[in-house]
Amino acid sequence: MAEAPTTDTPKPAEKLRLISEADVTKYKAAGDIVNDVMKKLIALCVEGAKIIDLCIQGDKFIEEGTGGVYNKPVKGVKTSKGLAFPTSISVNNTVAHFSPLASDPLASEVLAKGDVVKLHLGAHIDGFAAISAETIVIGATEQEPVTGRQADVIKAAWHAAEVAMRLMKVGNKNFAVTDAVAKTVAAWGCKPVEGMLSCQQTQNVIDGKKRVILNPSEAQRRDTETVTFAEDEVYGIDILISSGEDGKARIEDSRTTIYQKDNTVTYQLKMKNSRAVFSEVQKKAGAFPFNVRALEDEKRARLGLQEAVQHGLIKPYEIVYTPANTFVAAFHFTIALVPAGPLMLTHPPVWYKPELVKSDKELEDEELKGLLSKSLRDSKKNKKKAKEAEDAE
Repeated sequence: MAEAPTTDTPKPAEKLRLISEADVTKYKAAGDIVNDVMKKLIALCVEGAKIIDLCIQGDKFIEEGTGGVYNKPVKGVKTSKGLAFPTSISVNNTVAHFSPLASDPLASEVLAKGDVVKLHLGAHIDGFAAISAETIVIGATEQEPVTGRQADVIKAAWHAAEVAMRLMKVGNKNFAVTDAVAKTVAAWGCKPVEGMLSCQQTQNVIDGKKRVILNPSEAQRRDTETVTFAEDEVYGIDILISSGEDGKARIEDSRTTIYQKDNTVTYQLKMKNSRAVFSEVQKKAGAFPFNVRALEDEKRARLGLQEAVQHGLIKPYEIVYTPANTFVAAFHFTIALVPAGPLMLTHPPVWYKPELVKSDKELEDEELKGLLSKSLRDSKKNKKKAKEAEDAE
């Protein structure tokens, strides 16, 4: 007897995800650790605190935080974890990446009342990195809030970060973020720092090919590829804003201390010491940035890094400055473009709140104000309404 024909229709194949739920969980766990470290570090940022001590302590907090999770081997293999970006603490017109060594001339720098301080750090679990930065002012209280150009630049940077978060959506283009950030901070008479990059992230990669550039020169705009954000991509968005007229920054006399292996470059190092240092970097930091102080012998490391940097195997995170008497504020967040909408992998700022930062300027642009009035994700109700409207057309 012939079998009755089946009426079961084959189920559509599930769409292959670029990041799994397990990956997102690791990103978020790293984000939780970064938030805890940021809280502890901000509490230590007081008048008279030495910057070098704070940087060392921040790195220690990250190692302790990542050391307490994901300790069960998977199929006999330990999960890699640790620093995704070494703690850097950059004051006033220092843009970023300041994390001195004990031997540096600037190692004795301390925080002073009224300093605009940018804290930048990151953690990773299994190569999934959450990186965060925020800006505080030493000694500011609700009774004695930040005012003047310091308040302008911090408020401009935070509003620009909030605008950028809302534009990090599937289908949007990178230059929409570039232009909206510039337009936002202009309300406070500020400029994004020229040429600063935000990059796509994947496992063990924090400087992917898709990028957002801030305040590009004509040449930089021409050389930066226009890209469209796609589902399941992750980005580290770095908002760096200057109170200066043009946002230009330059290298001064600070010694670079943060470096990163460039996985796209291959070169056979000639010197024995260079090979030994490069091997130590691979073992201790892997694909992530590292501070020279993490290497065994600082003097040997500096010599060994020279050849690797010269041939592009290792890239420096240079310390740049805007002009004297200007201020730079920064906020960095890590965001995933998952199917349900943008998902923040790092936490909101620990320190910033409107009561602490009082500027006499406000955002006037109606389009940007409208964007900021929206939540980061569309609610299910709004999505349903939009779909009904679409179906009715």
